[in-house]
Amino acid sequence: MRIRLALLAALLLPFLVSIPPAHAAVGLHVSGTRIVEANGNAFVMRGTSHAHTWYPTQTSSFANIKSLGANTVRVVLSGGRWTANGTSDVANVVSLCKQNKLICVLENHDTTGYGEQSGAYTLEQAVDYWISVKSAIVGQEDHVVLNIGNEPFGNNATTPGWTQATSAAITRLRSNGFQHLIMVDAPNWGQDWGFTMRDNASTVFAADPQRNTVFSVHMYGVFDTAAEVTSYLQAFQTAGLPLVVGEFGFDHSDGNPDEDTIMAQAQARGVGYLGWSWSGNGGGVEYLDQVTNFNVAALTTWGQRLFNGANGIAQTSVEATIYGGTGTPDTQAPTRPGTPAASDVTATGARLSWTASTDDRAVTGYDVLRGTTRLGSSTTNSITLTGLTPQTAYSVTVVARDAAGNTSTASAATTFTTLAGQPGGTCTSTYRTSNSWQGGFQGEVTVRCTSAVTTWRTVLTYPSGVNVSQSWSSTLSAAPPVFTFTNAAWNGAVPAGGSTTFGFIGTWSGTGTPPTPTIS
Repeated sequence: MRIRLALLAALLLPFLVSIPPAHAAVGLHVSGTRIVEANGNAFVMRGTSHAHTWYPTQTSSFANIKSLGANTVRVVLSGGRWTANGTSDVANVVSLCKQNKLICVLENHDTTGYGEQSGAYTLEQAVDYWISVKSAIVGQEDHVVLNIGNEPFGNNATTPGWTQATSAAITRLRSNGFQHLIMVDAPNWGQDWGFTMRDNASTVFAADPQRNTVFSVHMYGVFDTAAEVTSYLQAFQTAGLPLVVGEFGFDHSDGNPDEDTIMAQAQARGVGYLGWSWSGNGGGVEYLDQVTNFNVAALTTWGQRLFNGANGIAQTSVEATIYGGTGTPDTQAPTRPGTPAASDVTATGARLSWTASTDDRAVTGYDVLRGTTRLGSSTTNSITLTGLTPQTAYSVTVVARDAAGNTSTASAATTFTTLAGQPGGTCTSTYRTSNSWQGGFQGEVTVRCTSAVTTWRTVLTYPSGVNVSQSWSSTLSAAPPVFTFTNAAWNGAVPAGGSTTFGFIGTWSGTGTPPTPTIS
């Protein structure tokens, strides 16, 4: 993905080509406009991209992406433009894909914007990288798609151009023994606004002796109308050539992509799509994160749209048959969850747990409901609710859901009453991180009261993965991700207009700025 201003400059005219018959292919391969598995079953990619090369420790992302229904993950790798991902790392990535029953699209990001962006690699250098890690992926043709290079040309003319360079890269990979389904990205930062890929795809396809190449367009601001989306997809269908939407978003600084049409047309035509991207975006496109801080329970607006919206991943994804998928949509709902049990009830929160549901494929999550209002969601059979109203009775049920969006019958209800709030409701808490280091931080909370109190309490709810190891000037009760701090024996009395401060040491798995809690 790359920000670029671009306008459509020509009509998307259908075109006809004559394609020679394919050589025998193993594993995933092209059949007409479709991708099929070795057994001939059609496979339609539904997934997202994960920036592994920049976040190599976020290996839980593979399981989390699968839990939301994806059947494919596109994994960002580097051969040296960034920290190189060597053979053992690539082998581990493939293993993680297989463990989580995901088709693995491996892409080399080094080529992004070649000819326009300084430091970008050529497609020939990308092939050098694939040859260097060949032992990690040869023999994995049922599970791995080789995306030669991400957005391999910017908007400037180069020699050789896209057609010649892409054809040469495919030919060289085949001569070095790669039999994988090969994916090739369009020029113009992947958006092909000059239609170079559209108009020359047949030449590139014919350059592959196995006729086993799929074309990938990235749909951002160039594709901001239904007509543009539809015409581009139709052009490849008319030509009898395979196409996937290798990246797209719901918004972009170079225009507003029509994600509704992209997803609807892809579903109607059996075209694969891969959203950009799971988490960790920077450079002004942080809004393209599908979850916040790699937390699967913190879907963003874009994440909700991609995974749970109309024609989204949960609704349309079908697991590859190589992993035991049936090749047909899932229509069976999960079983009814057990009655939730409430514990650790506070003024503004409570912990619930219940007997897990079962499903013919997999339960991917649970929603906790008060009537028709959703109080929270969880990927496991427990949850800590926050933001509840003090001294209020709650009657809640639990509904299970699977990757296809099927929902269970609601559980039997359980009732609990939250505790009284802060005495007099006169105190507020403010939080700051006073110091941080890799994997750790020091938090500080100031409690300010508008009228005199004799006791106080602050509840901090963090994203999963955070723990508090010690505290001072307070008494800590921990039930991660909820941490309740009450006054120590000597500082419970706070005068009107007064304040008191306590601190603690926390740990978390991640990089960058420590996560910020919700305060109640």
